Amino acid sequence: MSLSSFKEQTRTWLEANCPPSMRTPLTDAEHPGGGRRASYSNPETKVWLERMAAKGYTVPTWPKEYGGANLNSAEARVLREELARIKARPPLLGMGISMIGPALLEFGNETQKAEHLPKIASGEIWWCQGYSEPNSGSDLASLQTKAEADGDEYIINGQKVWTSGADKADWIYCLVRTDFDAIKQNGISFLLFDMASPGVSVKPIKLISGSSPFCETFFVDVRVPKTNMVGGLNEGWPIAKRLLQYERTSIGGGGGTGGQRARSLSDMAIDIIGLQNSKLAEPILRDEIIQQSMTNRAFGLTVRRSTEESKSTKAPSFVSSMFKLYGTEQNKKRFELMLKILGGQMLGWEGDGFSKDDLTQTRAWLRSKANSIEGGTSEVQLNIIAKRVLNLPD
Repeated sequence: MSLSSFKEQTRTWLEANCPPSMRTPLTDAEHPGGGRRASYSNPETKVWLERMAAKGYTVPTWPKEYGGANLNSAEARVLREELARIKARPPLLGMGISMIGPALLEFGNETQKAEHLPKIASGEIWWCQGYSEPNSGSDLASLQTKAEADGDEYIINGQKVWTSGADKADWIYCLVRTDFDAIKQNGISFLLFDMASPGVSVKPIKLISGSSPFCETFFVDVRVPKTNMVGGLNEGWPIAKRLLQYERTSIGGGGGTGGQRARSLSDMAIDIIGLQNSKLAEPILRDEIIQQSMTNRAFGLTVRRSTEESKSTKAPSFVSSMFKLYGTEQNKKRFELMLKILGGQMLGWEGDGFSKDDLTQTRAWLRSKANSIEGGTSEVQLNIIAKRVLNLPD
């Protein structure tokens, strides 16, 4: 099929299958994360997920046998453009499609791929990440959660922290220490296990934004089959690093198929305060909004170019740290600029004097402060860029 025919076919299908409410701005209450405990305040959220999953469009470049559509890079770009054209919401979000799924495609065995990838693509399972620990944040390789062999199983004991969505997750991909005598990077293994396993407990952490997307996660004598190890024994560190590259690419703006991720600041400002608002008439503020939009556009094109240049490997490189650093700083600047636009209306927490949009933006602004920490701090990214991209001396 020619690319033009694919574009026409895709446009026709999306027009017929994307529900009207899925062409409106995404709200936290309608987050399309899926999972065994998923509930849908808007029934069309589930309809949209099911239709896109059936088409393979939640993970369009994955092989069909794993729930994808096996699209090439050009076709995937057309799909993204057509979703953006109708301002469609992403049908599915989460670590399944952006992190552990791609890592399993690269490192998992056939049994693991067949077991987990279709469930990720359909939104059946919600995943969380067991990396950071109370004393192992930026120095991730110093982690102490241990896995001890016992017959056909490992027994897991330890604690993770900042585990995003652990209170809602069905499964976790977890770094564990399986050799305490080896150099720290060489004694780590990569395990998958069900969060419903006996001995797993979760405690949400409340943030300044009022939400609790992060958790403390505890493991006490958790039994995990040895077949759930990805890669070999003590060979988890290369997998962990690759997965972080997928994560950083996603955080930096390189992932997802939904057009709403590119929603401009000017569009948001107009929607919230109106085109005739006197603030939007201020030349300096208008210039800042335009500069932000231009920079976002240039950044998006750079991400696209890098993706196309690396299509032979199909995996991100250390350049992902550049995208993560720049993308998160851009997002923080975006909310600071929105604060300039809304002024005091973006400093409220509750009350009749603030609209729903005002309160949403306030919480999003506070939440954005974590961008330069999650997925590896900005300082860590600068070190990676210096060493791995620019090859500067230590």
